[in-house]
Amino acid sequence: MKALRTPDEAFAAVPDFDFPVAYVDDLPGYAGLRMARIDAGPADAPRTFLCLHGEPSWSFLYRRMIPHFLNAGARVVAPDLFGFGRSDKPVEQSDYSFSFHRNALLALVERLDLSNITLVVQDWGGLIGLTLPVDPAFRKRLSRLIVMNTTLATGQTPGPGFDAWKAYALRTPDLPVGALIARGTPHLTPAEIAAYDAPYPSAEYKAGAQIFPALVPVTPDMEGADISRAAANFWSNEWDGPSFMAVGMADPVLGPPVMAALRRVIRGCPPPMEIEGGGHFVQEWGDVIAPAALRHFGDI
Repeated sequence: MKALRTPDEAFAAVPDFDFPVAYVDDLPGYAGLRMARIDAGPADAPRTFLCLHGEPSWSFLYRRMIPHFLNAGARVVAPDLFGFGRSDKPVEQSDYSFSFHRNALLALVERLDLSNITLVVQDWGGLIGLTLPVDPAFRKRLSRLIVMNTTLATGQTPGPGFDAWKAYALRTPDLPVGALIARGTPHLTPAEIAAYDAPYPSAEYKAGAQIFPALVPVTPDMEGADISRAAANFWSNEWDGPSFMAVGMADPVLGPPVMAALRRVIRGCPPPMEIEGGGHFVQEWGDVIAPAALRHFGDI
């Protein structure tokens, strides 16, 4: 598998993201591919917040939430999926799949032996992350859920907004990543917009970002649809932990209707925190969301 590695200097000007970065390059089944992660806080902390990003972002998206989790005495692990952030980026679109990403996350959690996990998900972080408890070993590690603007892709399209996004991504090899994220996040500074572009020195680094929308299981026979249905069963019938939901109300694709449907799937999920004006990348309102979630859980 041919993969590219973004030079470290590309991240030199990334603002407000001075957290420890760690790497692993020998995950089972992924030997030779290096995965990056933010890994901050005590290794023996009583809780771990596992923060999973989506498309086409990276762990930088969690910079407004991580300090709040750390101040509550937790460990925070925020990996960059392969193809994103500081992680290696396979150059062939055919190298990416639902299982490629899901199995890598499961392998990372096993390698780090994470426990008492608060799973924090949005976008593809939820499409994949919400399926992780189908794995019995991960299920034993999971204790709480924070869910934002995502869904379980059980074989139906999220709607025409998603279809348009998928078509655009497929016909645009050099995706304007920073501009796309800024479009629904008007308070970003030029430096923050540039930080979202930092992982991609050229178009050939963007194979993962370009193909990701096409991997969403929008028909029942697509890869990932069956395990997403199994995950829906878990969250509806087996989940008994506390949950917190936040919804960016201005998200045109995974906004209020989709999140209302997901809330009905997650047993015991309370009414969501509604972020008026919040776009799809709602972690950019994380200075409000993270403290609210911690108060909900009784951590502060």
